Amino acid sequence: MRQRHIFGTVFTVEAAIAGAVFLAVLGLLAWTLLRHRGGHLPAGAAERAERPRLEAYYVGALAAFAVFLVAWTAWQNHREHPAAGPRPLRVDVTGFQWCWTFRYPGSPAHRSVTGTCKGRDMPTLVVPAGRTVQLRLTSRDVVHSLWVPGLRYKTDAFPHHVNTLTLTLDRAGRWRGRCAEFCGQRHHTMDFWIKAVPPRAYDRWAHGGTATA
Repeated sequence: MRQRHIFGTVFTVEAAIAGAVFLAVLGLLAWTLLRHRGGHLPAGAAERAERPRLEAYYVGALAAFAVFLVAWTAWQNHREHPAAGPRPLRVDVTGFQWCWTFRYPGSPAHRSVTGTCKGRDMPTLVVPAGRTVQLRLTSRDVVHSLWVPGLRYKTDAFPHHVNTLTLTLDRAGRWRGRCAEFCGQRHHTMDFWIKAVPPRAYDRWAHGGTATA
């Protein structure tokens, strides 16, 4: 999936930079300890104690790393969460203690899916593969968090507030989602499914049929 690839790239690049900086600092520390292990400074060290040019290079390198990481992360976040197109499919998502409701205000049959999140009674968020979907999240009681680990999607749902999440699933499949914000006694059961189906199958489902290929 596209978003998983982007997340993996960000993690790899940032982990490589962090590892390189850690090794460089560790190497400099070891070199300093070995050089001065006798407890005395070499001749002329007092005159060389302050090196403003070297310190300026060090600060400049740190600033360059910081600017790169901020800019790189922002760019990748923009790629992972693009702005919704002119006509995305809208789904209104409501979290409540302790399950979910998914409403499709634009569907011909005004589809709405909910459940109890007890046992196998988990609601399924049905979306068409390859089409931009805009989720509008809110909560009926306390703070919840819609999280799909397999797709790297996570957005909070607050009472009296609407958060939006734009996603595009490029292939058909089914993934398990859950609430990632502790919300009470049955928080651990607050799971759901997100199911991407071919566009024609979604159209049949939106008109009141079943979401099968």
